[in-house]
Amino acid sequence: MRMKENLIGIDIGGTKCAVSYGRWEADELVVVDKIRFATTEVNETIGRICQSVSQMLDKYQLNRENTRGIGISCGGPLSSQKGIIMSPPNLIGWDNVSIVKTIEELTHIPTHLQNDANACALAEFRFGAGRGSRNMVFLTLGTGLGAGIIIDGKLYSGTNDNAGEVGHIRLADFGPVGYGKKGSFEGFTSGGGIAQIACSLIMEQWQQGNRVSWCEYGGLDKVTTRLVAEQATKGDAVARHAFDIAAEYLGRGLAILIDTLNPEVIVIGSIFTRCEHLLRPRMQQVIDREALSCSRQVCVVKRAALDEQIGDYAALSVALV
Repeated sequence: MRMKENLIGIDIGGTKCAVSYGRWEADELVVVDKIRFATTEVNETIGRICQSVSQMLDKYQLNRENTRGIGISCGGPLSSQKGIIMSPPNLIGWDNVSIVKTIEELTHIPTHLQNDANACALAEFRFGAGRGSRNMVFLTLGTGLGAGIIIDGKLYSGTNDNAGEVGHIRLADFGPVGYGKKGSFEGFTSGGGIAQIACSLIMEQWQQGNRVSWCEYGGLDKVTTRLVAEQATKGDAVARHAFDIAAEYLGRGLAILIDTLNPEVIVIGSIFTRCEHLLRPRMQQVIDREALSCSRQVCVVKRAALDEQIGDYAALSVALV
């Protein structure tokens, strides 16, 4: 085994964590082993992380000499330069946690921290749908909406790690609330936003005296993006309308990114990978209408390629920074 081929990845989520061991050879990444556990109280979780990292190092005889680095992926806000997690909304009690210092003192291996959108961008850029490009944007289209930006082959994280917070962009003065703002990019296109749009359309039908077969009166709390997608795929008009609205504003937001950043590739994950057939037709029409033709013609929108493995690849990709 050549030196510096080994990587450790730490993926810290709101409900679960994972510590992965990967091997990087000939520009290919192989996930060799993984330990999963629930995210609990901050000190307990950090203890489990340290225990799992030590277990991986011992099991595979990894050390500073034969390990390139350790990567940590976590929701923001955080400071990648200082290696500090700064009170993410999905991690209660994680207030100014010096996670990089803790791991480096344990392992003596160079350790790096990035927010999850940036980590996913690095993964798709190196090993997924953005491979071979120089300028790429990755969108985490799921519960929320964020972006990781690659410019000239390098991650761009901004002055204080807040580059890519595109979900905060207001696209209209009305519409679903996302990122604390009505009519935001996140509000119109995230999982919660699509469900909000569907609920508004269902209420309009009820007010007109019409039934919606897949949502009984008083059942709006059961409306999810997954349910709306299932009904839209079956051809239900209300559900299709909800996705058409989401696709309209997805296209508007992407046109802004195309005009501003002039990327070769925009990679979209999560909801887009499952619902591309519902979103792409209208989305592409809007991009063609709104974006500068010279920029639009050199940009392709792709769904994420790493799928369920992206969490492992993301944390391990941070180790390569």
